[in-house]
Amino acid sequence: MSTPDDRNGGGGPAGGFLTEDTLPLRLSGGNPSPSALPPKEAGTHAGGQNDTVPPTAAAPPRARGASSLLKSSAVMAAGTIVSRITGFLRTLVMAAAIGVGTLNDSYQVANVLPTMIYVLVGGGALNAVFVPQLVRAMKKDDDGGEAYANRLLTLVVVALAGVTVICVLAAPLLVHMMSPDIASDPRRMAVTVAFARYCLPTMFFMGVHVVLGQILNARGRFGAMMWTPVLNNIVIIAAFGGFIWAFGGFTDSGIGPSTITPQGVRLLGLGTLLGLGVQALAMLPYLRDAGFTLRARFDFRGHGLGKAMGLAKWTLFFVLANQIGMIVVTQLATKAGAVAERSGYTGSGITAYNYALLLWQMPQAIITVSVMTAVLPRISRSAQDGDATAVRDDLSHGLRTSAVAIVPCAFAFLALGVPMAMLLYAGSGTEGARGIGYVLMAFGPGLIPYSVQYVVLRGFYAFEDTRTPFYNTVIVALVNATASGLSFVFLPPRWAVAGMAASYGLAFAVGVGVAWRRLRMRLGGDLDGPRVLRTYARLTVAAAPAALAGGGTAFALTRVVGSNAWGALATLLVGGAVLLGVFLALARLMRLPELNALFGMVRGRLGR
Repeated sequence: MSTPDDRNGGGGPAGGFLTEDTLPLRLSGGNPSPSALPPKEAGTHAGGQNDTVPPTAAAPPRARGASSLLKSSAVMAAGTIVSRITGFLRTLVMAAAIGVGTLNDSYQVANVLPTMIYVLVGGGALNAVFVPQLVRAMKKDDDGGEAYANRLLTLVVVALAGVTVICVLAAPLLVHMMSPDIASDPRRMAVTVAFARYCLPTMFFMGVHVVLGQILNARGRFGAMMWTPVLNNIVIIAAFGGFIWAFGGFTDSGIGPSTITPQGVRLLGLGTLLGLGVQALAMLPYLRDAGFTLRARFDFRGHGLGKAMGLAKWTLFFVLANQIGMIVVTQLATKAGAVAERSGYTGSGITAYNYALLLWQMPQAIITVSVMTAVLPRISRSAQDGDATAVRDDLSHGLRTSAVAIVPCAFAFLALGVPMAMLLYAGSGTEGARGIGYVLMAFGPGLIPYSVQYVVLRGFYAFEDTRTPFYNTVIVALVNATASGLSFVFLPPRWAVAGMAASYGLAFAVGVGVAWRRLRMRLGGDLDGPRVLRTYARLTVAAAPAALAGGGTAFALTRVVGSNAWGALATLLVGGAVLLGVFLALARLMRLPELNALFGMVRGRLGR
């Protein structure tokens, strides 16, 4: 699944909507390989309308399959963690090079455009529709699906090449659509358009990377798609590091849209383009090892591609709803950031929103997605068998297990968002880092409904229902856009983007309420609600006092040690230790079975 932060190795702008949690996620459909999934866990990873793939006739023993699944999940989780870490390093170098004000806002707008266009013209359909067809062809065609995969790759290459050329030529119109405020300033407009013309061709490499990765996933090779984004991050870190070496860091240069040179724009733009190119081309050795031969195939008719395109309509509507909301947030945030910066408050625009969002999403990407990676195939198989009770039990397990970490993380962002940002983004200046911290605090509580919605929507995808998630996404997008607009109108520019961050969580809370009721009806009126709500309530009772204690400690310590990077580190360590200690003490007193299971798993890993 390619998303803004996936395709950028965990370090790119998400724009508020396009994430692995709002688009149908599919790492593989059906049985990726006889050794990849055990019989019970085989099936489809939730994500879109698809033709069900029957289980293989000769499935491996459950124990061996489970071991293989755990190994694959571990490889994916490790790749995600390293990708996210290098993604954060990338944002740190970016902030140190060009700050977190209007210049970085221009880069963010330019860099999110290719993601938006790619997902709109085919990225969502690739994962929701074409991948299941790819797996089906692999299992039924005499050549193991190689011809179908080459047709799909050829179609993607040709289509994205044409779209890329058109978009590069139309870059000024696209920038104006994303931010009329930028378009109203000739110098900012020129810089943003220049960035966009380097960034837009990355959509071509996104498509190639996703198709090649899904071909490998369908053959049980999961590591490449998770690890190659690290190369992208390394290349971009080198490019922005070279910018610092050549032009100096932001705290010294104070560089902005009116002072950056064409050579500086070219260095950053080419580095961004090269990073995605390296990420895509790095897939080729993995394909060769998997025994797959690349060939151009233009015989599209009569091989199921047209039917698959017809099935993609709800995914297209799903993505379109996300894009509209994303444009609204980008326009409002860039405007608010520019006004706030003129008043002396940098770090209050779309860059602050994206950087805080990236950090806020990390627990979801590592914890909830990893938990559901193991559960999703089992849910899909149960849905295929018509076993609503098993679907309910697995969804309940995913919700309660992920909550053990997600709930305290949400309160940790609320309590310690400022020292986190002050530590990570110290290179962008104190005021800019503090602005990101305030936005992160506003995002914090929304992590809980954000994670819950991710799990709940997987229940619909297990039943091959993409229509209901589309309607749910429209509701989320409308609530978020409306609340963001109200934040822009009624809050001072300095706080408008923090209000938009809170709006994001509010939108998912509304979305969860709608999705929960619909899925409960789909499962016969039973979604294990009392048990799930009891778990979240008890975790909240433990996390809220812990956040109060940790945040209070951090605030008091900041007055003593100051707010520079070392002071933020000391504050974060002490405040975090207090928060974690109080939370664990209260949670153990409540004897939460999910927490006990987590401790048991950790002790087992340590051999104790």
